[in-house]
Amino acid sequence: MRHPRFSCGRESSVTIETLLNAFPQETLLVIGAYGALGAAYLVVIPLFLYFWMNRRWTVMGKLERLGIYGLVFLFFPGLILFAPFLNLRLSGQGDV
Repeated sequence: MRHPRFSCGRESSVTIETLLNAFPQETLLVIGAYGALGAAYLVVIPLFLYFWMNRRWTVMGKLERLGIYGLVFLFFPGLILFAPFLNLRLSGQGDV
């Protein structure tokens, strides 16, 4: 005898509401917090670091450069994600 939950004749539709109601609110808050921290770690802060390094590369002092290198070490996974899409080479003198 088959279980009535797994019957083939009935179509079941899964909506966002049924998925959200399946988990307690605390669990959804924890998942959201992990998502926000992951997005900040992998997207927001690495893009800010790329922007900062592009603007200040030639005028950084010793301590600022040391701090930026520390942040690059800390946020390396996110920087690797964007590395293929960004070009930080300095513009040259034109045609030589």
